[in-house]
Amino acid sequence: MIVAASTTLLADSRSGGRGGFLPWTLLVIGSVASLAANVAVAEPTGTGRVIAAWPSFALIASYELLMRQVRRVAGTGAAGRRSKRSPSTATSAATARASDAATNGSAAPTRCGPAGRDVRLAAWRWAQDNRAEDGSLPSGRDIGIRHGRHERWGRMVKRSGLAGELGA
Repeated sequence: MIVAASTTLLADSRSGGRGGFLPWTLLVIGSVASLAANVAVAEPTGTGRVIAAWPSFALIASYELLMRQVRRVAGTGAAGRRSKRSPSTATSAATARASDAATNGSAAPTRCGPAGRDVRLAAWRWAQDNRAEDGSLPSGRDIGIRHGRHERWGRMVKRSGLAGELGA
């Protein structure tokens, strides 16, 4: 349960979400139940209980450290792939889906690979085309809502666009 909940939270984080109530609840319940079960069957001494709790604690802590590494590597790897890849590497079908999503206001097709870049590019173009009267860009929340994503994703698109990572 701990591994499944953590993996779900990681996937939500990588797609711009915060994770829902269920994965967080299952992570906490799984962690507490594992620790409690080990302590309950331990020798009734302080040392026995600490030793019995250690495997559960070590699993929880080490798995969280691994998830942090995966998030960090995924974040830097995606930035590196964005800067190395030209827009021409996307397939024409992915480009068409992203254009449809931008013009129709439908949800984004996929969240990874070339199609994911196309959706971000379409969102950035939409943001540039929908500036306020004073010339400011829409908020990350507005960008996210417009493209069926979370506010965090919209902020990431805006930040990437302003940094020049999504083209001119």
